[in-house]
Amino acid sequence: MAGDDARDRVAEFAAGQGLPPDFAETARRTYAPIARAAAERAKAAPGLFVLGLCGPQGSGKSTGAAVLALLIEEAGLRSAVLSLDDLYLTRAARERLAAQVHPLFVTRGVPGTHDVALGLAVLDGLATRREAVALPRFDKARDDPCPAAEWPVVPAGLDVLVFEGWCLGARAEPVEALAVPINDLERTEDPDGVWRGHVNAALAGPYRALFERPDMLVMLRAPDFPTVAGWREEQEAKLRASIRSGDASRVMDAAGVARFVQHYERTTRQIDREMPTRADVVMALNKRRGVSRVDWHETA
Repeated sequence: MAGDDARDRVAEFAAGQGLPPDFAETARRTYAPIARAAAERAKAAPGLFVLGLCGPQGSGKSTGAAVLALLIEEAGLRSAVLSLDDLYLTRAARERLAAQVHPLFVTRGVPGTHDVALGLAVLDGLATRREAVALPRFDKARDDPCPAAEWPVVPAGLDVLVFEGWCLGARAEPVEALAVPINDLERTEDPDGVWRGHVNAALAGPYRALFERPDMLVMLRAPDFPTVAGWREEQEAKLRASIRSGDASRVMDAAGVARFVQHYERTTRQIDREMPTRADVVMALNKRRGVSRVDWHETA
């Protein structure tokens, strides 16, 4: 389609999501070149092309993934989005993991709390491009996967999958780096390092196959971890303001958010240290989530 059509669709998406008035122009300046590069590579690829998008909590990766998929379609390719969040284990499975390995695994989020086998099966199914494939969906309100009958179905012949996740593409740390706790959660609830050791082993083991699937990796890079924590608190504050008082039991207060984000801190910091040197594109964000710089590496 023509460029004007693409701009109109991005503007319509932004309006429908209640995004700032300048979002469409920002998307054209930042995401459109990435979508073009991905589309060009996908057209030259023999099968499914997987575009990975890694970004910390609250960084806008879900919005970015949706925009990338839309712009890739404007290039004449069929696209879909899969979130790592939709691959979480069931509540019951995480409760078993918490009982058998460490109590902190009851909280979804860190490596070890996803159904990696399901993710690989979905990607394998899409890669054949011969049959329709259902994409998993997770209901965070119920803390369990949605019934399979409710999963959206992608028709056969998908060209590009935008695969997004807060730790997508993360790599394990050196084992010796695990010895020293980095926050109060690790010091008080994981003093012997069992939980963080299991998370690290998951990254070094089962997650490697899943995280190696992207053919192109885009990283959203926050200014620092305190900013990420602030973004997460902003999300929860908006949720608190939007619900009825009787539904507030599922919403965290500021103290709850502060504890919650500590589950993510170690892996988030590890990603920030090592991923920028190998990601195809690094989008540096400012504290308002605006894109301050885009660095291209091997896809330039």
